[in-house]
Amino acid sequence: MKNEISPMKRIYIFFLLFAVLLTGAGKVSAQVTFKASAPATVVEGEQFRLSYILNKEGKDIRLPEIPDFDVLFGPSISTSFSQRTVNGKTTSESSVTYTYILMAKKTGTFTIPSASIRVDGSNYESNSLQIKVLPPDESSSQEPAAGGGRGEDRSSGTGTATVSADDAFIRAIVSKNDPYEQEGFTVTFRLYTILNPINYGKIQFPEFEGFMVEEIDLPANQQLQLERYNGRNYYTADLRKTLLFPQRSGQISIPRGSLEMVFSVPSGRRVSTFFGTQEVMVDVKKELITNPLSINVKPLPANRPPSYANAVGTFTLKSGINSTAVKANEAITITLEISGTGNMKLIRNPEIEFPNNFEVYDPTVTNSLNVTTNGLTGIRKIEYMAIPRYEGSYTLPAVEFTYFDPGKNRYETLTAPEQNLQIAKGDPGSSTTSTFVNRQEVKVEQDIRFLKTGEPSYLSATTFFVGSLNYWLWYLIPLLVLIVLYIINRKQARENANVALMRTRKANKMAIKRLKTANRYLKEQDKEHFYDEVLRAIWGYFSDKLSIPVARLSKNNIEEELSRKGISEQVAGKFIEILDTCEFARYAPAESNAEMDRIYNDTMKAIEEMENKLRKAGK
Repeated sequence: MKNEISPMKRIYIFFLLFAVLLTGAGKVSAQVTFKASAPATVVEGEQFRLSYILNKEGKDIRLPEIPDFDVLFGPSISTSFSQRTVNGKTTSESSVTYTYILMAKKTGTFTIPSASIRVDGSNYESNSLQIKVLPPDESSSQEPAAGGGRGEDRSSGTGTATVSADDAFIRAIVSKNDPYEQEGFTVTFRLYTILNPINYGKIQFPEFEGFMVEEIDLPANQQLQLERYNGRNYYTADLRKTLLFPQRSGQISIPRGSLEMVFSVPSGRRVSTFFGTQEVMVDVKKELITNPLSINVKPLPANRPPSYANAVGTFTLKSGINSTAVKANEAITITLEISGTGNMKLIRNPEIEFPNNFEVYDPTVTNSLNVTTNGLTGIRKIEYMAIPRYEGSYTLPAVEFTYFDPGKNRYETLTAPEQNLQIAKGDPGSSTTSTFVNRQEVKVEQDIRFLKTGEPSYLSATTFFVGSLNYWLWYLIPLLVLIVLYIINRKQARENANVALMRTRKANKMAIKRLKTANRYLKEQDKEHFYDEVLRAIWGYFSDKLSIPVARLSKNNIEEELSRKGISEQVAGKFIEILDTCEFARYAPAESNAEMDRIYNDTMKAIEEMENKLRKAGK
């Protein structure tokens, strides 16, 4: 047939189409990038570079209108090419850089719009840039303003090569000078220099006594930034940034810190080289001393609601329950999620009021937190587990969570809704409870009688068992035993149903158990968990002994209840002193083992003395 395509032509067309597809795929995969870069901060009247980097060959680059800057030179074009082989596969990258030299005309913050370039017949635009222009340095003879917050310095050099107090220093900068108690704020230690730092030496940052401390991670490859301070432009870098939570109100001082640095400094001597006369640079070591700080911590308002949970910041509350209809002796789990920003680690768990015949376990707390400049941000998840022992309908009251909002300067209360529970009759043989005992019927069969041997015993015909003393004792003794057992059983049932009474009686045992755990942390030198367990032991002891939920406990109502029970102020004062010491010490930067051992012994003695006083008072 005349219209039939020959086999050779078919092969030629196939390879032609395949080549076109490969060419098209290469064009699609080659993504064009056109990026602008320049310093974020420059000085008025000083030159700086504005660069545009393109990953392909282009033409007809067009700079935008920038009336606030003078274009002194450009563009200068440079090309780079790199090639690498990984696992036998070779890849190559090339880029073209267009560089302009600019100079700012005036101070302020200005935007450089996008530039455009033409690549393979298409136009591409770069990103825009925002540049802050600082005024030039004032007269070098001007002294820094008094109280500027700059640290002292101690430098050593050779001859005239020294580092003055204006050339390099460290400032300790606080984000807030008058925070509330438990409100987070940051302290930044920032280096200011006009010289070239070579390396760091000994670093000794100050201790933060009276604060809970959280370190903020700094960028690994931190670039120097221009900043104007006291009429002079410095290159700055943050050395340390710390998030602090004051644990008490009043004036709290942060002492000085120190840092040794080596700078490259002009020596004042010039030498002749092949490239001309150059000044000789020498290394000078300088000790920089940070400025001390005084923080005025404001106390929280006195009108604290009973549901206040020691929380300062901004928070939200979400609640959930695994099931509202279960059988007796099956577990119920209620979950509270507190999310937001603030002193998340120091929040006291909200108290859920379960009925007396529910067996309640200690809540499980999970924190998922991030350290930010505004505080600890994340979610605190609290799981409460309880086991109902009897069937019936129950209502768990609404849960309140109160926090202090520093921005609004007032207490805010969040509420989780009440829960209505339907408890069905459970299985007495369930393995989840120890209050039920499996019983087995025992059958006694007497089909075989044993033969009696030996001399028989005879009874008098005139002696009758019925009506005798033994006869009536056989009836009276079992009856009395049953009555006594019934009374004891009823008493134990009432006491077991009264969870508050049982907790009061077992308060000492629970406190000793937790102190044993604290002793284990003491031997492991785990300071944070040691003080946490001591605090849990004391707060739990008073919660059980005084029948007051932990969320409603405070130092004031502890003293009032102990006074009402006839306990002296001296004994109550010991507990308050231990609470204050633990709350301050668990977040202190360091604590000796001897101090932790003393706290442990004082707590044991205080609980023993309290038990003796209550036993003598019959309470």
